[in-house]
Amino acid sequence: MKGASEEAGVTVEDAIEAEALAHAGAMLRKLRRERGLTVESLAAAAGISAGSISQLERGIGNPSFSTLFKLAYNLEVPLGAFLNDPADATGRKVVRKHERRRLELTGEALTYELLTPDVQGDLQVLIAKIPPQFDNAGQPFRHPGEECLHVLSGRIEVFIGADERYELAEGDSITYDSNHPHWYRNPADEWAELIGAVTPPSY
Repeated sequence: MKGASEEAGVTVEDAIEAEALAHAGAMLRKLRRERGLTVESLAAAAGISAGSISQLERGIGNPSFSTLFKLAYNLEVPLGAFLNDPADATGRKVVRKHERRRLELTGEALTYELLTPDVQGDLQVLIAKIPPQFDNAGQPFRHPGEECLHVLSGRIEVFIGADERYELAEGDSITYDSNHPHWYRNPADEWAELIGAVTPPSY
């Protein structure tokens, strides 16, 4: 039997997405103000329109992975700072499946779920679900520390620096210095699911 929200055309998934966007927007506004930045100054630094940032802060719009990454970089916080937190993580050691902080970028169908309680410690572990044909070569990662990826399912290509390329399949892992520019591509027509461990937290 459908709930009232589903009968009204709003699914549970829609509600979860709206909650995640509202949280990301609230965090964006909080971080921007803490750093004494206006919408316009952050927009100029990140190369994003002021209108887009204003929409995001109000919990509307559909931010791309690239947009959130640019904002996180210019605010000097891990991307995980924007993940929705359904429960207070203070002092928490165990993260139940339904309690994972989650960020879903609907436009790209890219999903992150944090397996560690927060991004305040020295280690960050997350699950990433990478859609078919995803490629972030135009916005490579580069952050201090070390990173390890393990492929749970599917295939993925990992690029490090100017001339390193690695093909990983289910069960494969890779560890590398994340100070070098690095990016990922899912060349397949099926999803890839990864576990990533990063120290210090950067996503």
